Amino acid sequence: MREKSAINERDRESTEQKLLETIGLIIDECGFEKIGVNLVASRSNVSKILIYRYFGSIEGLMAAYIRQHDFWINFPLDIPEGDDISAFVKAMFKGQIEQLRTNPTLRRLYRWELSVHNDMIVRIREQREAIGTNLVKLVSRSSNLPESQIAAIATILSASITYLVMLEEFCPTYNGIDIQTDSGWEELLKGIDSMIDSVFNSK
Repeated sequence: MREKSAINERDRESTEQKLLETIGLIIDECGFEKIGVNLVASRSNVSKILIYRYFGSIEGLMAAYIRQHDFWINFPLDIPEGDDISAFVKAMFKGQIEQLRTNPTLRRLYRWELSVHNDMIVRIREQREAIGTNLVKLVSRSSNLPESQIAAIATILSASITYLVMLEEFCPTYNGIDIQTDSGWEELLKGIDSMIDSVFNSK
């Protein structure tokens, strides 16, 4: 009986992953206009009954995709001590940029998320907030800087990165920086590094 239950659980995981991959492909190819339970069921070769059973709705499936790929929700809470903290924070924001710039589906879902307010989206935001506040506490403890200062800098940087990455598809430049090219983002990274150095080296 236990073996049968394990097989069923593996089947469910496999089906959920297939649905998540399918929703990503459809959004990447067609945007949101054609999204519907029938199309997802047809493209994934999965019964639409299972979509409702596993995710509750198409919106639940899209929220699950965000949760699976979201940079902050999946960020490991493993903070270095001492002199490595500045390099760690720089790498953290560089990772956020790289992930968002290489995942157009996630960018589209972030735009969708901004226009939606339901229980699923609220839970995603709560998960991000929990990770974010924990990161702030850990970085504050490691750097001996006030939590309020770390929280302010982290908020400004993470929100700016998200906004600029979502904007780059529609706007070629921002304050004279070409946000549609790698070289433009390298300039932004230099600015981010400078800000981080000024915070952590000011003690």
